[in-house]
Amino acid sequence: MFHLGLVPGRAWGALLCQLLRPPRTVCVRAVGCHGQVAEAVLTSQLKPHQEKPNFIIKVPKGTRDLSPQQMVVREKILDKIISCFKRHGAKGLDTPAFELKEMLTEKYEENLRLMYDLKDQGGELLSLRYDLTVPFARYLAMNKLKKMKRYQVGKVWRRESPTIAQGRYREFCQCDFDIAGQYDPMIPDAECLKIMCEILSGLQLGDFLIKVNDRRIVDGMYAVCGVPESKFRAICASMDKLDKMSWKDVRHEMVVKKGLAPEVADRIGDYVQCHGGISLVEQMFQDPRLSQSKLAVEGLADLKLLFEYLTLFGIAEKTSGEKVRTTETQVFVATAQKNFLQERLKLIAQLWDAGIKAEMLYKNNPKLLTQLHYCENMGIPLVIIIGEQEQNEGVIKLRSVASREEVTVKRENLITEIQKRLSES
Repeated sequence: MFHLGLVPGRAWGALLCQLLRPPRTVCVRAVGCHGQVAEAVLTSQLKPHQEKPNFIIKVPKGTRDLSPQQMVVREKILDKIISCFKRHGAKGLDTPAFELKEMLTEKYEENLRLMYDLKDQGGELLSLRYDLTVPFARYLAMNKLKKMKRYQVGKVWRRESPTIAQGRYREFCQCDFDIAGQYDPMIPDAECLKIMCEILSGLQLGDFLIKVNDRRIVDGMYAVCGVPESKFRAICASMDKLDKMSWKDVRHEMVVKKGLAPEVADRIGDYVQCHGGISLVEQMFQDPRLSQSKLAVEGLADLKLLFEYLTLFGIAEKTSGEKVRTTETQVFVATAQKNFLQERLKLIAQLWDAGIKAEMLYKNNPKLLTQLHYCENMGIPLVIIIGEQEQNEGVIKLRSVASREEVTVKRENLITEIQKRLSES
C-alpha cells in the first residue's frame, strides 16, 4: 500500500513518548521429526501439565506468511520503491510499532474500532499504529522540526474484516513518502504524484489511475449542498468508501447512519459521481452552485495549477487509444438554470427539424456540470446553453466542448452557425 502526502507545518504540541522495554522472551518448544509439524508453545502462559486439545497451527486472521520465493519478489519491489524515494532526496525514518492510544485517536476517532489496543503497560494506554503518518507527525512535534522530506517503510495494523481475494489484510506493509512544511502551492504535491508514477511505471503493473483531491473543494461542496459543518468529517468518511461501495450504499449510510437529509445527499451525488482531469476542473469553475464557494474556488485554482506542473513533469492525462463514440450526436442542448425544460424542448425540436443530430438529458432541472461532463464522456462536439439572461436577450450560448470556448449567437442565426461549424469540423 502506497501513501504519499503532505503534512502541514503546524506544531502538534509537546508530545512525550516513552519507549517500553520489550516483553520477556518466552520459551519455545519445537517438535519436528518424521514430517511432524513444529509446534510453538508459549510456556509462560500455560500452567504446569496443562494441555491444549484440538490445537490448530495457523496464522491469525487477516495475516500471512511470506515464503522465501515471495520474499525475493517483495525485496525487489521495496528496493525499487526506496531507490525512488532516495532519488528525490528523502531521508529514512523508523518509529515504534505502537503509539500512545490518545495520540492515534486524535486523528482516527472515526476508526477507533479498527485499532488494535494493547493491555495496560505500566499506566500507558497503547495501540498498534494504524498508519505511518501520525507517528511521523509525532516525531516532528517531539523534535521541533518544521520541515522534513522523509520516507518510511513498515508494517501497520487495522482490525477490519479482511478480504484476502482483494489483497486486504489486517497486517500489511506501507511505503510512505511525506513532505512536511510550508511551501509554495502544489509544487511538493506535483512531486509526490511524479514519484508515484515513477514507482508504478517502474514496476510495470500496466495501466493505472491516480485520483487527486483538495479538501477545500470537498468542504466547499458540502457547504453549498447544505451539509451542517458539524457533519463534514463524518460525511467525508462515508464518501471515502466510494472506491469500495456503490453511491447507492454510500448515500444510504449518509442518510440512515449519519442523519443527513436525503435532498442534501442527492446534491452531493451530483458532484461525487463526476470523474475527469483538467476538463472536470474547468467545468467545476463554471458550476453556478460550486462557484459561489470561495473555499472551493481556491481549491479548484490550485488543482488547475497542479495539472500545469504535472504537464511539465511529463505525467499529464493520457488515454488507452482514441475514444470510440457510440453515438453520432452533434449538439447537446443544456441549461444552467431551473425551469427551462420547455425551452430546451423547443430548441432540440428546431435542431432535429434542421437535420442536426441532437440530444438532451431527460431531467427537469439537470445540473450544468452533469450536462457538460456527459458531453465530454460522449465526445459531443457542440453544446448550446439557454438561461434566463439568454432568453431575455434573444440569444443562445454556443460552446465548443474541445476548446471550451463560448460565443453568443442570435437565436435566429443559431441553426446556420451550427451547420457552419459542423461543416468545418
